[in-house]
Amino acid sequence: MSQLPSIEELNNPDAFELYASVEQNRIKDFVLQQVMSDKKMIPVYMVYQTLLFITGIFFLTRSVVLAFKGHPLFLLCTAAAVVFSLTLLVVIHELLHGTALKLAGAPKVTYGGILSKFIFFAEADRFVLGKRTFLLVAFTPLVVVNVITLTGIIIFFHTPLLYFFLVVMVIHSFFCSGDVALATIFYRFPGRDTFTYDIAEEKKTFYFFRKR
Repeated sequence: MSQLPSIEELNNPDAFELYASVEQNRIKDFVLQQVMSDKKMIPVYMVYQTLLFITGIFFLTRSVVLAFKGHPLFLLCTAAAVVFSLTLLVVIHELLHGTALKLAGAPKVTYGGILSKFIFFAEADRFVLGKRTFLLVAFTPLVVVNVITLTGIIIFFHTPLLYFFLVVMVIHSFFCSGDVALATIFYRFPGRDTFTYDIAEEKKTFYFFRKR
């Protein structure tokens, strides 16, 4: 892997151009902009999410029907999946991002969030990420959670626990939408390297691409 540019080099206007400077509390607006402007990765992911959503609605409805027929365990597993996804899974998701950052070479990883906006993050202050390392960090939660939930679905296919693992997979896929949207930035400028880093004290993330 070629050596990544330093922050000082990225801020050299002769060599790199600033694509975006994003405040943490405005990350959702920025993600939405990427979703609206991407025509390649996002449509594919939306198909994946739509299929999962329809599947999730089917199993949620079925769990309610089964509960009314005297089988409440299916609905309890579904409810447990929702509670788990909105609490512990959020922590696990960010820890997986943090683990990936450490694997990418980040000397220190910190965690934070804005609870009122349901925004959570793992960041490595002033640690530059290129395309390969960013994709590792962005997609680690999606891959790990999908592998675990898919394994659970296969193992517990004929039991109520199927509902738990399937609903967790569905909800987590929505958690990953922002990661996928940010990953599209690294494909936006063909032939030109893209880089990003966080400045913790400024609560901002910066994206640069190399000039031709």
